[in-house]
Parts: sequence; C-alpha cells; structure tokens
Amino acid sequence: MKLNISPIPALSDNYIWCLSIADKAVVVDPGESAPVLAYLKQNNLKLDAIIVTHRHHDHINGIPELTNAFPDIKVHGPETPRITTITDPVWDGDTVSLFDDQLLLSVIEVPGHTLDHVAYFNEAYLFCGDTLFSAGCGRMFEGNPEQFWQSLKKLSSLGEDIKVYCTHEYTQANLKFAEYLEPDNLDIKTHIRWVNEKRQLNLPSLPSTISKERQINPFLRCHLPEFVESIKKILNINNHNATAVFAAVRAAKDNF
Repeated sequence: MKLNISPIPALSDNYIWCLSIADKAVVVDPGESAPVLAYLKQNNLKLDAIIVTHRHHDHINGIPELTNAFPDIKVHGPETPRITTITDPVWDGDTVSLFDDQLLLSVIEVPGHTLDHVAYFNEAYLFCGDTLFSAGCGRMFEGNPEQFWQSLKKLSSLGEDIKVYCTHEYTQANLKFAEYLEPDNLDIKTHIRWVNEKRQLNLPSLPSTISKERQINPFLRCHLPEFVESIKKILNINNHNATAVFAAVRAAKDNF
C-alpha cells in the first residue's frame, strides 16, 4: 500500500487533507468543494469517502456538492443532527475502514472545541481537526477546561512519531504565544526558524508530530513543573493544577 497525503488549501487558512491510494481518494473536513474537485481532476482521482471531525462550517460546507458529484461515497463523522450529511456515524472506539480495508483509523472522542468533536488515528497518522494545532489548540466554544484538557492528554499520549494533521495554518501565530510563555524554550525557538523558512516558501508547516508538540505546544505542557514555573508570573497563576493551568493559558491565548 502506497498512501499519499497532500494538503488542499481552502478558505483563508484551512487544509483539506487528501489521502490517496492508486486512483482513489479520501478527504478530511472539506469546508469547500471547488478546490477538492479541482485537485481530484488534476490528479485523476475518484473520491471514495469523506471523514469529518466536527460540525463547523469550514469543515463540512463542501460535503453536499462532493456527494452530488460522487453519490455512493460514505461520509464518516460524529453523530449529531447538526451534520445532516453524515452517512456512517462514528463513536469513541470505532474503527473506520478506508480503501477497501487497506487503511484503518481508530476514532477517539475529543470534546472541548465542540462537544461532538472526534479525531481519527492509527500508529502513523492523526487527523485531529481543531482540537490540536501545531503549538496550539482550538478555541473552547462548547466544552469546559477539564474536558478539553483530558482530550489533549489523550492525543499527547499517542505514539511520539505519529504525524499530526490538523486543519489550519496557525503555526506561526501559535509559536509567538508559545515563545511569550516560555522565552527560554530552545525547542520553540528552533521550530520558529524552521516554520518561518517553510512559510516564506509558501509551504505548509504541517504535519507536525506528537513528540514535537510535546516540546513546543503550551496546551500539552500544562502538567509540567518547568512550564508552570515559566508562566506563573506572566499569567499570575497560583493554582498549579493542570486543568486550572490549561484554563488560564487558553484564556490568555484568546486575548493574545
């Protein structure tokens, strides 16, 4: 099996990830249809399935036109009345089979950004929507800090070499905030230089890896004494509980 994974830029800063084997393709969170259809045509691919992480419009608005163009495909995603285009609902612990069982992805529920958010992963890849970004995480629209922190702990505990495919090009902005919190973190400084070089060439900063995110992502570091020591004066934190630290860091990022 030769799996290719490519980003299809969409909207202002989204990536619709396209997975392909031979002439079949699967797309993740298609917020637009036109760039997907153009990519499929250019690369002689036939859409075989869609996987969805959550209900926000920039992740699902392209589905109706794609299913019109490819009427027999499955649309995997969380069971919610807010996504009427899902054909195959998924729950925590499910397995999604793609490309005639050549690729299997486990489903993990990760509420926080939205309550119905899921992610898909195996030993090599993680498609995490807006729960986890490189050096960041999504805004907390529906969940509470404990839910979101537990979701991020789940993702952080996955294999360190797993590639992280999130759905927005937010890395540069996220790294500015990360460096503000940990000005002495050399991993952050090194990654800033690498990302800046990529973006100057208009190349994606993604995928990341779980191991990289453990080093540079403040939202995965809220339980670490050295992280709390670095930020306690910056954010005026007295409570060292990881959930409380996460809540303070998320609130600070909202206003950064």
